[in-house]
Amino acid sequence: MGHKYAITDKAGVYFITFATVGWIDVFTRKHYRDLLLDNLRYCQQHKGLVLYAWCIMSNHVHLVAEAKEQNLSDILRGFKSYTAKLLLTAIQQPGESRKEWMLPLFRAAGKDNSNNTTYQFWQQDNHYKEVHSQAFAFQKFDYIHNNPVEAGLVDRAEDYPYSSARDHYYGKRCGLLEVKFWDE
Repeated sequence: MGHKYAITDKAGVYFITFATVGWIDVFTRKHYRDLLLDNLRYCQQHKGLVLYAWCIMSNHVHLVAEAKEQNLSDILRGFKSYTAKLLLTAIQQPGESRKEWMLPLFRAAGKDNSNNTTYQFWQQDNHYKEVHSQAFAFQKFDYIHNNPVEAGLVDRAEDYPYSSARDHYYGKRCGLLEVKFWDE
């Protein structure tokens, strides 16, 4: 494949970023963010995905994650494939005012990729970096949680509901997804 970033240690913890093609701002709608949350929960409950940190932005997702049982690459590939189908179906429903400009972009990306039949929702490559130390992990936690602050969405990271910042800053499980604390 020759990808710059890859999961090399199947038992490792990774900082992962994946984005929509063209960085299309799909996740400005609560319904679409909730579809991602539901499917991340499914992967946690049925595929052994363990999240240390996460954040859903308007056009990309950050995770610090590992896989308990399965291969993390396989879990993410399945997650992206399934959510792409769900999200593209949802975008085509009546009431989505942006579908007339979004769908041609997804179609053009799909046409340029032989792995797709019609549309491509997610960028082909994921950005993976193995977490080798506690210092690196905490650097990535801060980066992930401050994304909404840097984007001007909230003043404080813990005020953004679509991330694990509340869990980390309050020191207890109170967010939308289950997270494992680094020292557990």
